[in-house]
Amino acid sequence: MRHIRTSSSGEHRALVPVLVCLGMLVAIVSSLGAPLIPTIADVDHVSVTTAQWSLTVTMLMGAVATPAMGRLGDGPHRRKVIIGGLATVLVGSLLAALPLGFGFLLTGRALQGVGMGLVPLAIATARDALPPDRARSALATLSLTTVAGVGLGYPLTGLLAQYFGMYAGFWFAVIAAAAALIAAALVLPEPPRRPAHPMDVPGAVLLTVGMTALLFALTEGERWGWTSVRLLALAAVAVLLLIGWVIHELRAPHPLVDVRLVRDRTVLMADFTTMIGGIGTYLLISLVTRYLQTPRSAGYGFGSSVVVTGLVLVPFSVASLVSGRLVRLLARRNPLTRLLPLGCLLSLAAMLCFVFARGSMWGVCVTMAVAGLGVGFNFAVTPALIVGAVPAHETGSAMSFNQVVKYIGYSAGSALSAVILQAHTAPGQTLPSNDGYRTAGLLGCAVWLLTALVSVALIRQGTRRPRSAGPHEPAGDPAPGHDESTPRSTGAQR
Repeated sequence: MRHIRTSSSGEHRALVPVLVCLGMLVAIVSSLGAPLIPTIADVDHVSVTTAQWSLTVTMLMGAVATPAMGRLGDGPHRRKVIIGGLATVLVGSLLAALPLGFGFLLTGRALQGVGMGLVPLAIATARDALPPDRARSALATLSLTTVAGVGLGYPLTGLLAQYFGMYAGFWFAVIAAAAALIAAALVLPEPPRRPAHPMDVPGAVLLTVGMTALLFALTEGERWGWTSVRLLALAAVAVLLLIGWVIHELRAPHPLVDVRLVRDRTVLMADFTTMIGGIGTYLLISLVTRYLQTPRSAGYGFGSSVVVTGLVLVPFSVASLVSGRLVRLLARRNPLTRLLPLGCLLSLAAMLCFVFARGSMWGVCVTMAVAGLGVGFNFAVTPALIVGAVPAHETGSAMSFNQVVKYIGYSAGSALSAVILQAHTAPGQTLPSNDGYRTAGLLGCAVWLLTALVSVALIRQGTRRPRSAGPHEPAGDPAPGHDESTPRSTGAQR
């Protein structure tokens, strides 16, 4: 029997906006660093590549904190974990807002990254606390909020930075985190009664060290030399640590993330597409923000202010919200798995548009609009596939792993853009050549094409829908009256 706290319709109405606000806060906080990277480099007297860590470290911490929070949130402590996460974001925002130097800024951005673990907990809360019909729409809204919020965070950051200084955006995060903390404390229900499991500390340590080593190797490759002994050694250590993490998770009685769930083809396809979507999203966003702010004297770019740069990304948010409506319409007649290749092809079209039409402002705007459609398709479909393919008691953990691979993609995309542009920066120069942007765009095209082909191959190999659903009921949604405390047959149960 499914244990859900009895709540009134008024509480239901209050819960969904609070959960959406949590998702929006996470997205805005995660994107605060990107438009300010050139400004941070100038104010704190560091290189642009170093300043890029103000974005990368947030994604890295999100990748590390999310599975731990998801595992804790699958037990009786979900409400406490959410409130604790918001408190950590509040402290991190305060540290980043104070003009104490790059080290404190980086520490604050890392603490803000803890908040990225709130998204899967919000999704699990919606599934447990809402009636099935309301849970379906809430899951779709939460999935798209994190995408749309990224595009909204950029112009907001730009406006605040231009008129109130570089730290104004972080002060806004302080206010927003405090408001979200109060709202969550008042509205969040107690979770269903499920047994608590001990935290997998060794798994958390292996994941943290492995991810940090991998991203550091990727970021420092150009400066150290791609064939240098220390770089190759660091990369090898990172790979071994991550392999060791997977082996440990498979053997642990209570793993940080149940990686065995990935054996389900639906979950595998969703996670793979999410990771590539993360790489493509932040690769493109990082390229566009730097390209727009490059002075025209470089022979390319627009010399745009932070405000204009942010406004150019608004089409990304608008299109991602539109794509959510399109997904709901198309899902009435098509399995959700068939929509993933479509999202990948839209993202491929966006990269092609950047490669060939970035010389004009309208070309960049079209690029971001098409990118929003593609990413919106992917991020609207994948959570529904995962929620429908795993038992209810594993929702938080499965969604946390999906968020982990997304944040790994975000981190890799952010770092990869800096690496490619640095490789195309002549000695003694501060700006990369225009060819660097073309190379990065072509690499993005290749990645999205490969992803589309892999998703099609997985579908043809027999990827099944998460459960038998009617033709007008999107796959992955809980059926009315379904007993979700009983694990569904997914082939991935323990």
